[in-house]
Order: sequence, then structure tokens, then C-alpha cells
Amino acid sequence: MNFDALRQNIVDVVEEGQIKLGYRSETIRLYYPLASLCAFLGETMDAERMSRALNAFARENRETLGNLEITRRSERFCIAVPPQGAAYIHEHTDADGFLTAFVRTIERHGCTLEDVLEQFRRFSPHVHMEALHNGEFDYLVYFEDGKPDAYRYCLTDEGCHMTYHRFTREDYEAFGF
Repeated sequence: MNFDALRQNIVDVVEEGQIKLGYRSETIRLYYPLASLCAFLGETMDAERMSRALNAFARENRETLGNLEITRRSERFCIAVPPQGAAYIHEHTDADGFLTAFVRTIERHGCTLEDVLEQFRRFSPHVHMEALHNGEFDYLVYFEDGKPDAYRYCLTDEGCHMTYHRFTREDYEAFGF
């Protein structure tokens, strides 16, 4: 079973939190619905089989992410990344990478859509941007070739600043925006 996409998502989510809030040596709990985990693993399975797959994932990643704790309630799973994993991710975060530049830009008061697009364009000439008319978000921005990341960034212009939500392509499409 290929765990690469799940591992990358865990690293990305923890990294995003550390960029926003700062690094702390602590356990970080990430919650996933069964459908999202199936998308990461590239196959459909029931909750029992997913539990077994996640336990295999935990064993495979113990050296870098520490002793991951996997729990579930029905079809909702929690992956608890221990302090060892948080430290590993912190030590391997690219301080000059796209996500850091993006978060630092969008957290600034007065940030505009053009400021955000400038950060995207610094990292790739293949940037997709479209206005959304869904009542929830104003813009969708992402890298067309999935580099440096394949997330969908949904932006909202709050007047004096921008806010965002970051989705995997599969989750974005599942929401039907």
C-alpha cells in the first residue's frame, strides 16, 4: 500500500500549523473522514480495513514521525503525531518555501489578491486563478502542475485582509464548489 500522499498531507498540515502558530514540542491531533483517507491511499475500504492500514502506516513511519496514535469513532479517524514527529517536521520545514511565503503574506493586514498571486508566481509560472461565485469563497488559486504543491487555495477578501482555506484537489471537488 502506498502511504506517500497521506504522509505528505500530515507533514503539510503540521507544517502549516507550525508556520502560523510557531513550533512547540507537543502532540498534534489531525482528524480525517474515511473518504479523505481513502483518497490519499488510492482505494476504497471500510473503517475496519482503514484502521489496519493506518496501523501499518504508523509502523512504517515510526522512525521519523514517532509513535503515531491512531483512534477512530465510526468513520472519523484521529492521527496523533507525538512531539518527536512535530520536531522532525519542524526540522525539515523549508523556511524559504512557498507555504511559509504564502502564510506570511496572507497574515499581513491589508493583504490583497495581487499580493497573494505574487507569492504564487514567485514559485511557478503555472498559476491558475479564478473568481468564485459560490457564496463562500471569492477566489480559487492553485499551481496547475501541482508544483510546489497540489492544494486548492480558496480565498476570501474580507476588505482589509484575505483569509483562506486549503483543500486537497479531491476534497475541493467533493465539496462541489
